Amino acid sequence: MVQYLEIGPARGSLFISGGSDKMNFSKFVELVGDPDAPVIIIPTAWEGNNFNPNSRRMKYFRDNGLNNISILHTRDRQEADTENFIQPLKEAKAVYLDGGRQWRLSDAYLQTRVHSELFALLDRGGVIGGGSAGASIQASFLARGDTKTNEIMMGDHLEGFGFLKNMVIDQHLLKRNRQFDLIEIIEAHPHLLGIGIDEDTAIIVTRDEFEVIGSGYVAIYDYSKIVSPRGKFYFLSPGDRYNLKSREAFHVQIKPVERVTAGIWSEQAE
Repeated sequence: MVQYLEIGPARGSLFISGGSDKMNFSKFVELVGDPDAPVIIIPTAWEGNNFNPNSRRMKYFRDNGLNNISILHTRDRQEADTENFIQPLKEAKAVYLDGGRQWRLSDAYLQTRVHSELFALLDRGGVIGGGSAGASIQASFLARGDTKTNEIMMGDHLEGFGFLKNMVIDQHLLKRNRQFDLIEIIEAHPHLLGIGIDEDTAIIVTRDEFEVIGSGYVAIYDYSKIVSPRGKFYFLSPGDRYNLKSREAFHVQIKPVERVTAGIWSEQAE
């Protein structure tokens, strides 16, 4: 069996959402654990520079039980390398990378001290979450990173933050009819593992394994398992688990359960 080395974080957890993450946000809060723990939102993927600490987004985090929320944002890479700027990250228990365009996160933080501190946060057992652009940037290869349009799969920005090695992540999968888009990248870079995540769906990564949560599907693009021109990906359902090192899926067990009142048979997940 092939083993792929250096995939997930050795410590800490990743919350990776396909977008519209309200259904699953309680899991991010659960991973944080302490409602008073310092949590940082990085909104840099969005346009503009004025991010109000009293915005609806901040209120949403507080309404979901996180009391100690702050914003960290710059578009200046030199500022991202200063001790003063990164200080909040050294004290944080969790970071959430918000949506927008993933190349903006790359331009501001890739290979800066912010980037290093995000790895340090994981190393001390912290949590990094993100949705949409904040999901794609967590992989080592960056999909839809072109500054002109998000329809170009391999654009002028190709490097992600690399919390997951040898991987590429796409989001809004079925909602935006993107289920075939990652094939282009996997065929050009067959060593990569592709993961497509639908809206209202997320994966929770600990070490080299993840679990699917939410209401939608996660697609797996593994070149080594392509068996025909039409068999270039397969789906995981909520509750399914996946081993990133061995590239094996573990599906929720299904067993028949008798519904006496209806007098019919149905299927129920264990």
